[in-house]
Amino acid sequence: MSDITAPQGTACVFGLGAIGGYLAARLARAGQQVCGIARGATLAAVRERGLVLVEQGRCETVPLRVVASAAEAGPQDVVFLAIKADGLPAIAAELRPLLGPDTAVVTIGNGFPWWYFFRAGAGGANPTLSSVDSRGLLWRLLGPEPAIGCVAY
Repeated sequence: MSDITAPQGTACVFGLGAIGGYLAARLARAGQQVCGIARGATLAAVRERGLVLVEQGRCETVPLRVVASAAEAGPQDVVFLAIKADGLPAIAAELRPLLGPDTAVVTIGNGFPWWYFFRAGAGGANPTLSSVDSRGLLWRLLGPEPAIGCVAY
């Protein structure tokens, strides 16, 4: 995968799960001034160890400024909301400190489905995302064949 190039400015990723963590790591690795907002064990882990980016069989630790609240992050040029859609109402009131007069807000329908890479691998392999289906339970119980992709907007 090619490196991301982005105009310089400030970016904040609210939610450092599988999608938000990947986005934040890629932006930080590309030299973007980025911070993440996380809570609990994720906040502690990223503060202590950074984000771990695994791509093409390589593992890289990416340092990231991570905070517990939008007030700590301050106004941003762009805010990525990388939380599940049903969690957006609960955090809406917290967003105000991130927003300046020209802040762009990007909502990300967080969560690759377990079947996302079905038939994408070489030689019939089916790569899986352990962050989505860590024990392969969904793959075994439901399988990928009946899945229908959907985009929510």
